[in-house]
Parts: sequence; structure tokens; C-alpha cells
Amino acid sequence: MKILAGRRATGRIAAAILIATGTLTGTLAAQAQSEQVAKPSQSFLQALNTLNSAWNASELAFTAVSFSEDASSGYGKYTPLDAAKFADGDTINVYAEPVGYGFQESADGYAYELTASYRLLNLSGQVLAEQSNFASFSGNSRSKKRELSAALSFQFSGLPAGDYQLETSFSDEFGGKKAAFNLPFTVVEAN
Repeated sequence: MKILAGRRATGRIAAAILIATGTLTGTLAAQAQSEQVAKPSQSFLQALNTLNSAWNASELAFTAVSFSEDASSGYGKYTPLDAAKFADGDTINVYAEPVGYGFQESADGYAYELTASYRLLNLSGQVLAEQSNFASFSGNSRSKKRELSAALSFQFSGLPAGDYQLETSFSDEFGGKKAAFNLPFTVVEAN
């Protein structure tokens, strides 16, 4: 009995040594890999620092705004319309890339939140439809997410043929900034 217990103890000790060796080898391999990661150049780091300063100093603005053929599936993934002409009841897709919004820092990283409102106007400025905070764009990540796309879809019915303006405004919930854009479009007679 004592021999069997000794063999079991020896087997457990050997297993523990193998586990410890495997863990140590994995830790050393991870350290070796992290030391082999290419580091950005000093000029690249300075450019990132400059971008961060410019971003924080900027008003909320847009690097792209367009009517699009379909709803966007992500940042830069849209096809601009050649002509902003729609039939009554068509879905109107809008793509926008906001910049200069604020971030809320936490132990988990950075959060952002933008809300969108709209007004549909005729050419004399009369408000035909409006809705506040109808869309929200928010997220959290370890890094500041600066490639944000906003895909919006509208559908208006009962509009007579003519020219209109779609005014869309964004509010930055963390930075307290606001910005808007107007997109003119035409409603055409249905064929």
C-alpha cells in the first residue's frame, strides 16, 4: 500500500511539474512574442498625438454626407446616389461620417454616444415632419473609435412632387457638441 501511495504521489508531482513547466514555457513564449511586436515610429506616435489634439479641438463635423443607394453596412461602405430623386414612399438612405465627437473614459476604455434628429422641410422652410433623437450611435472600445459611420433610413409618404430639404442634426452626448447638415432632394411623379 505504501508503494502505491508513493507512486500516486510521484505521479501527481510529475504532473504538477509538467503543468508548471508548460505554464512557464507559455509565459516565456508570450513575453518573447510581445518583445518581438513592431513598435510604431516616433513620428507616427507624434502624428497620433497631433490627431488627438486636433480631434479634441474640433467642432462636431462630417467628413462625408450623402444620399446612398442602399443602407450602409459599415464605415466607408456606401454607394452615393448620382441624383437625389425619389418617388413618394421610397426609402431614402443617408450616410454620414461624424468626426470631433467626445469620448467618456473609463477603466474599460472609451465610450461615445451621438443621437440624431431630423426635420423635413419644403423650400419655403415649412416643417413637414420632424423627430428628435430618432437614432443613436454609441459604443465602447479599448481605443478611441474614430471611424464611425451613421446610416439613416427615411420613408415619407404623401409628399407631392417637388423639391424638399432633409435637415439632420447630431448631438454629441459626451462632448456636448452639435452639428447639422441639409440634403436637398426631389420627389418625382411615380411612373
